[in-house]
Amino acid sequence: MNNSNTNNGEYILVKALDNGVTISGLTRGRDTKFHHTEKLDRGEVMIAQFTEQTSAMKIKGRARVYTIHGIVEAGE
Repeated sequence: MNNSNTNNGEYILVKALDNGVTISGLTRGRDTKFHHTEKLDRGEVMIAQFTEQTSAMKIKGRARVYTIHGIVEAGE
């Protein structure tokens, strides 16, 4: 089993600051498409990974996003 894509994928942690925070994964390739969506309620946490299939994530709503680059707050 080849784990190269899981070893090199960067993780982020998203903590919802309000109810109804939406996290959407977008695909890689010529045609970028949404491939997965999750909804979080206040206080819920999701850990997500960039992979061969996931090149970007869209976060809608008030959330705190933790990455190896620092912490960012989404929403108003």
